[in-house]
Amino acid sequence: MSDEPIVQMTGITKDFTGVRALDGVDFTLRPGEIHAIMGENGAGKSTLIKVLTGVHSPDAGRILLDGEPVRFNSPGHAQAGGIATVYQEVNLTENLSVAENLFAGREPRLGPFINFRAMRRRAKALLSDIGVDLNVAAPLSSYSIATQQLVAIARAVDIDAKVLILDEPTSSLDREEVAVLLRVMRSLADSGCAMVFISHFLDQVYEICDRMTVLRNGTLVGEWATADLPENELIGHMLGREVETLDALDRRRPHDRPAQSTPLVSAAGLGRKGAVAPFDLDIHEGEVIGLAGLLGSGRTETARLIAGADRHDTGTIAFDGRRIGGHSPRTAAARGIGFCPENRKTEGLVGDLTVAENMILAMQASRGWARAIPPARRSELVAEFIDKLDIRPANPDLPVRHLSGGNQQKVLLARWMLIEPRLLILDEPTRGIDVGAKADIQRLVAELSDAGMAVLFISAELDEVTRLSDRIAVLRDRELIDILHEESDMTTDRIVDTIVTRGSAE
Repeated sequence: MSDEPIVQMTGITKDFTGVRALDGVDFTLRPGEIHAIMGENGAGKSTLIKVLTGVHSPDAGRILLDGEPVRFNSPGHAQAGGIATVYQEVNLTENLSVAENLFAGREPRLGPFINFRAMRRRAKALLSDIGVDLNVAAPLSSYSIATQQLVAIARAVDIDAKVLILDEPTSSLDREEVAVLLRVMRSLADSGCAMVFISHFLDQVYEICDRMTVLRNGTLVGEWATADLPENELIGHMLGREVETLDALDRRRPHDRPAQSTPLVSAAGLGRKGAVAPFDLDIHEGEVIGLAGLLGSGRTETARLIAGADRHDTGTIAFDGRRIGGHSPRTAAARGIGFCPENRKTEGLVGDLTVAENMILAMQASRGWARAIPPARRSELVAEFIDKLDIRPANPDLPVRHLSGGNQQKVLLARWMLIEPRLLILDEPTRGIDVGAKADIQRLVAELSDAGMAVLFISAELDEVTRLSDRIAVLRDRELIDILHEESDMTTDRIVDTIVTRGSAE
């Protein structure tokens, strides 16, 4: 690899409404390398990338590209300069075909007309090069989020960029799709393309990256060759404190608690056509039920039925032994069921409202809008939960959209904790957030269950499910195939075996 930087950022500073997101940060990227930017949520990773690509203008500092000073005023301007970006959230047009998304703005033409035949042929070849076989004439909306992410990556690869930035590209991919992406990344690096990789999956970072830069609270901690920085030291640099092992969570397991005769929630033959097959599941107070399965296995669909977000068309659901009729989000909340959905931005939070306003939404709704929460009480509660959950920045009047993903998740958790639910449903609460925020949320789940709250917990990370759960419901192909309850069975290997054998293993 050449020692001459292709990108050199020096003294980059950026402020947002009185909050310093970046404070004099330096970053160097060389041709043919894969360089990770690491740090907690709120460390400044995405802001640094957005400054480089023209989404934000820096308040101070300079950027050199191939040794020449640049300042891009838009992502399109950056792309024209040779910098392509794939963000965590897919930014494509679902009503267009796969081929049209791949070549939007760059369509092959016959005179004034788009050459659709040539475009589809080129799209097929492009996807084949990265190991993906799709009907490129089909609408993008007909494919899963994971597949859409691969299409976005293929589009970025095809513009023949000098620099490819991947911001959490694997968050919606399964293991095989991740392997395809990492293989493509290494091939591109070997051909001279420089890549920036942002990911919270440490195993992927160590597998694919040559160097890493660590940020904390908007400042530069340092830069290391990946081979020279052990994982425990990396985490220590990211957190700025001694790392507590997550495996040491001290929780009272069911055999330590009084036996319960009546479940808090009991689902009997509950199902929804086309979403999840009928299933039986009891949830007791003070226990954590994990939902485990591959992408598309029906985890979210199961949670939404119990939360009342979707209507069931088979079976029954009972709360405290009484059958529930007309189950809906409103009646569920009234019975003490809180639901943090998988997509916190579109289904959980209101981006233009402040941190405080988002926090008190459920509490105010439970009181009715005619009985406003007194301002002093509201301020007291918001301050209490900002401190309790370590929400940063600790500014209740900041629009919630300005917070990092991990801190947004904490705001959503605070909303439901304010009404003290008896059952809290968490769908991927730690996806796309850093190690520190993940540890905070896992410890919070343990504390809530020890205090008597029931928790239904979904995570694609099996280690997280096994660490927290008292019982684990395993799903495959939108069917609940087994419930693991013996401590010796609640391992990642046993979950995988259960999925493979459809629960028929001895």
